[in-house]
Amino acid sequence: MSGIVEFAGTEEAPTGQNRTVRSALLDAALEVFTERGYADAGLAEIAARSGMPVGSLFQHYGGKRGLYLALWEEFREAQERRTAATLSAERGRGVDDPIALFVAGARAYLEGAWDNRRFGRLLVEDDGPTGFDALRRQWDRAWVRRNARLLEVDEKRRAGRVRVRVLTTVIGGAARELGDCGDETEAQEIVDEVCGILIHLSAPPG
Repeated sequence: MSGIVEFAGTEEAPTGQNRTVRSALLDAALEVFTERGYADAGLAEIAARSGMPVGSLFQHYGGKRGLYLALWEEFREAQERRTAATLSAERGRGVDDPIALFVAGARAYLEGAWDNRRFGRLLVEDDGPTGFDALRRQWDRAWVRRNARLLEVDEKRRAGRVRVRVLTTVIGGAARELGDCGDETEAQEIVDEVCGILIHLSAPPG
């Protein structure tokens, strides 16, 4: 999962030939990972599909683990940029209701999950490098905290924390389901349905 967050920025992306090489390696890695799974993916096949020597793979990513983590980072950052742009646009239109902003961000995140469903399917398989589960759990906890701030929930109250955790879990579960959708129409139906659920669940009790 990733979060409904405002993009904080990262290091400047590679340019020129390095960028071309990295892009080719990541595209090939995603193909092989989704076809064979992480455990059964071979570096030689990834390099062959990319048209790059195995040495370039090690030079840029250090091996299979580095490729997987780079794909995860690329996916996560794309999702952050998408949701941040949506929140900025909504605020620019004068929207300041926390629930409306949260749901708008959730919609953007889910639509991004559909657009990037190939990597999303890979995440569902739970077939990643050693230590990746711990990294995801750490990120998920940060996601919950950011969503709590967006919803203006008092994180000191257990009930508030639980409500935000449930909402975050709903979004993550829906994102996984989108990977199995047959077409864009079905995916949009799921997004609309989930956003309706989030509106209902986001309202504070009483």
